[in-house]
Amino acid sequence: MGLDQVPYGFLTGRLEDLVKWARRNSVWPATFGLACCALEMMAAGGAHYDLARYGMEVFRASPRQADLMIVAGRVSQKMAPVLRQVYDQMVEPKWVISMGVCASTGGMFNNYALVQGVDQIVPVDVYVPGCPPGPETLMHGILTLHEQIRSGEIMKRRGHTAGGGAGIQIDQRDGTPAPALARR
Repeated sequence: MGLDQVPYGFLTGRLEDLVKWARRNSVWPATFGLACCALEMMAAGGAHYDLARYGMEVFRASPRQADLMIVAGRVSQKMAPVLRQVYDQMVEPKWVISMGVCASTGGMFNNYALVQGVDQIVPVDVYVPGCPPGPETLMHGILTLHEQIRSGEIMKRRGHTAGGGAGIQIDQRDGTPAPALARR
């Protein structure tokens, strides 16, 4: 008898809420900083913005200890297999935040050397807009992901179909207007 066959009731409902709370409050990021967005990501981890209040005080160097990948910056064709390998080595459940216009759509670099959106390599859950997005915008994206984890079902796994992630777009929070992500 699998967990999906257990009837939903008081005990299993409360256990599910407890697991969601634990997952939401202990998301450990594996950084994948590739360009200028990585500086803003490091600033978000600093003392002024204090990601430790969300249970994210240490950015993991090993993908086997992380369940959130923050792709910050442009991804080259040569780096794409490495990104996918790091994603495959992460523990389940795992989430991906695409930080910045370059990671989300290729940005101003529309050429053969760069991947035109990291969602072609890994499923993206939250798109954080900006060039580069400020720490406030990244934190808003992280809180959006926390809400998605809190309201999601733990019994279901994400499908690895086209897209595969939630694909949530957020507004920019650092005072500048956010342009719409232009998808092809």
